[in-house]
Amino acid sequence: MNSYIKCLLPIMLVLLFTNCTKRFNVINSDPGSITEAGKQELPFMFSTAESWACINRSYYQTVQNLYADFYAQYFAQSTNDFTTDRYVIHDSWLPRMGIITYVNVVPQLQSIFENTDSTSGQYALASMMWVYAFDHMTDYFGPIQYFDAGKAQAAIAYDAQDKIYGDFFKRLDQAVTNLQKLGSGANVFGNYDLIYGGNVSKWILFANTLRLRLAMRVSKVDPSLAKQEAEAAVAAGVMTDISQSAWIAKSLNGRDGNGLSQVAAYNAFSMSSTMYSYLKGYNDPRLNIYFQPAVTTGTFRSVRNGSSTLALNNPLNQPAQTSNVGPYWVTWNGSSWVAQLTAPKPVIYAAEAYFLRAEGALNGWNMGGNAQSLYEMGIRESMEQWGITDQTVINNYINSTALPATPGDVANSAAVAAIPVKWAQDEATERQQIGTQKWLAIYPDAMEAWAEFRRTGYPKMYPVLESDNPDLPQGTFIRRLPYPSLEYSTDLQQVQQGVTLLNGPDKVSTRLWWDVN
Repeated sequence: MNSYIKCLLPIMLVLLFTNCTKRFNVINSDPGSITEAGKQELPFMFSTAESWACINRSYYQTVQNLYADFYAQYFAQSTNDFTTDRYVIHDSWLPRMGIITYVNVVPQLQSIFENTDSTSGQYALASMMWVYAFDHMTDYFGPIQYFDAGKAQAAIAYDAQDKIYGDFFKRLDQAVTNLQKLGSGANVFGNYDLIYGGNVSKWILFANTLRLRLAMRVSKVDPSLAKQEAEAAVAAGVMTDISQSAWIAKSLNGRDGNGLSQVAAYNAFSMSSTMYSYLKGYNDPRLNIYFQPAVTTGTFRSVRNGSSTLALNNPLNQPAQTSNVGPYWVTWNGSSWVAQLTAPKPVIYAAEAYFLRAEGALNGWNMGGNAQSLYEMGIRESMEQWGITDQTVINNYINSTALPATPGDVANSAAVAAIPVKWAQDEATERQQIGTQKWLAIYPDAMEAWAEFRRTGYPKMYPVLESDNPDLPQGTFIRRLPYPSLEYSTDLQQVQQGVTLLNGPDKVSTRLWWDVN
C-alpha cells in the first residue's frame, strides 16, 4: 500500500491537523515537515494518532460500518444503497484503512519515536497506539507492510502476520516495563491524551489487556506462545473495573466526531437478526441501550444480514420499521435522526478482559480465577458499564436458562442458537457461552468482534441470506478483505510478496494465519 500512500501523502499532511481538535490549529505552520517536528508538537501528534487509530468519522462508514459492522452481524443493511452486506467488495474503499494507518497514524508515531528516548513514557504510549492501529490493519488483510512502515524508501516489503504479532508482544511488554519505572503518579501527554488524560497506571492496564487480547488471537495457531503472553499479561495486571475501560473523547471539531453516531443518523442499517435473537431471547437489559424501537411502531424489529434487493424493498425491512442503534449514539427528534457526535467511543472495555481470562482458564492457563467466575464477572462488568446496576436484574440474567428467540423478521428466521446464559457443564457449550457473551459485551467494537468470530466461530450467527460474491457461496462467512487493486497496478512486486505470505489466493475466502478454527 506504499505507492498509494506516496501519492496521497502531500495532501493528507496539509489536512492532517484540521481533522482532530482545535488544539491542532496551533501546530507548526509547515505540516509538510511533520516528520522533523520538535518535542513541542509531540502531544498534538499523539492526539492525532489516537483519533485516527480509533477510526474517527472521516472514514468510519467505508472502513468499519459497511464491512466489519455487518460481518460481525451487529447490524444489517436495511436499504439498497450498498451491497457489502451481501459480500460485495468495493475496491475504491479498500485503500482507506491504509490511509488511516500509514498517512494519519504512522508519521505521528514515528515522530514521537524519533524525538524521544526509547525508555520514555511518550515512546511507550506511542508503541501501544502503534500496536492497536496495526492490529486492525493486519486483521483485515493479513500480511501487510509493517516493519519498514514510515521509512523513506522506494519499496516497502510486506511482512508475515506471525512476525507482526511477535513484534506486537515485544512492543507491549517493553512499553509496560518502561511505564512501570515512571511510578503510579506519572502522567504522559496530559490532556492531549484523548483516552486516559495521560494516566500512566491506566495505560499499563490498557497495554496488558491488549496483550491478553492478542495472545488469545493466536491461541489456536501457536498455543504455547499464547499461553506465555496471556499469563504474562494477567500477571502484570489487566483491566478489572469499568473505571479502567478505555474510551476516546470525541469532538465537533474537524472530523473528530463519533463515527457510529454519524452513520446511524443516515439510517441505512438496522439491528441484525442475529443480535435480536440473542437480546430478545435472553431478555437482555442492554437491548434498550444498544438499540431503539422502530420510530413508526414503537417495537423492536431486526433485519437478516444479506437480505436480497426484493426483501429490502419489503416495508417491514425499511429503516422506519426497524431498530436503529441506541440513544447513546443517535436520537429521534420526531422527523429525523440526530447524531450524538460528541459521545465518547469505547476502545477496550474492562469486561472483555474477564471473558478473555475465562477462555484462558478453560485452556488450563493461570488466569487468576476459574472460568465460571470470570465469565460471570464479565457479564456484571458489561451491565454496569451501561448503567445497569440492579444486582437482582444482573443475577437473574446470569442464572437464566432462557434461550435465544426467533427474531420475527421478514425472513421468518428460527432462533440463531440454543444456549442459555447460565454456565453450562460441558466445555464446548462453555466456550460458546464465553464467545457469545463477549460479543454482546464488546458491542459496538465490530472490528474485534469480527476477528474473534473468525477465530472461534462464536457467537453462532445466521448465514447471509444471499451472497453476491462468487468466492463466498451462500452459507459461508467472509474471512478477510482483499488487497486494493491499486496495489497491483502500482506496487505489483510487493503485493505479490504479500500474497505469497498469505499462503492462499488474495480472496475474501482465504483464512489469515491465526484463523484455523
